[in-house]
Amino acid sequence: MRRWQSRPGRLNKRATNVLSVAALLFWLLFWLFLAKKIDLSLLLPYPQEALKTLFRLATTSQFWLVVLASMMRIISGFTLAVVLGILLGSLTAFFPFFRPFVALPMNIIKATPVASFVILALVWLSSQSLSIFICFLMVLPLVWMNIEAGLLQVDEDLLEMARAYRFSAGKTIRTIYLPAVRPFFANAIILGFGYAWKSGVAAEVLGLTDKSIGAKLYEAKIYLETPELFAWTIVVIIISLLAENAMSYLLRQERRRMKK
Repeated sequence: MRRWQSRPGRLNKRATNVLSVAALLFWLLFWLFLAKKIDLSLLLPYPQEALKTLFRLATTSQFWLVVLASMMRIISGFTLAVVLGILLGSLTAFFPFFRPFVALPMNIIKATPVASFVILALVWLSSQSLSIFICFLMVLPLVWMNIEAGLLQVDEDLLEMARAYRFSAGKTIRTIYLPAVRPFFANAIILGFGYAWKSGVAAEVLGLTDKSIGAKLYEAKIYLETPELFAWTIVVIIISLLAENAMSYLLRQERRRMKK
């Protein structure tokens, strides 16, 4: 009982890094164990086989063109969603009358599977625009919801003080609204890019977008190139983790800069 009565805690940075490496080794060994048990590359390749395929792909210019093309499309959809999400979140926070009109389509988007949107979007859009649109749809509700929640959390006493001291609109936004919204915005950005990346690649698979990671995954599956399928999947995972850590780092740096 005493253990459950203690406060939750966090590991220090060094312990976290050590355990992260240990966890990676554990799951690689587990993958190796399963591959040896199955002993059929068509179903489950060995880790070294998948990594060897990845390195072989990475030495070609076509590989980097495909990765760059996918990233540009996904980042475009993500950026559009962030901009519009900020605008809609501000609108519904300051003008509650508009909230039901915005909340209804947002809830519909959140409840609808990605595959359904992909099939519908293919009726209107080209496969090249598909992943941009899907990323936009998947991220928009998350950004809108977090921006609105952050603005609604602003302390009314601070706003009263700003009015009493006749703060300008710019100073009120900078000193009161932005600090309140920043943690919500950071959460939306970090989670949103993960959603954008996964949904964007899924849209590329279903839409068979030319020069895309999704198309390469589909081709590897069709031609039963399982090591290549695993190699492209590793690429998706690595880019997602790198982007998430890069965004977390930039947001921490911005937070430190704002405190100075």
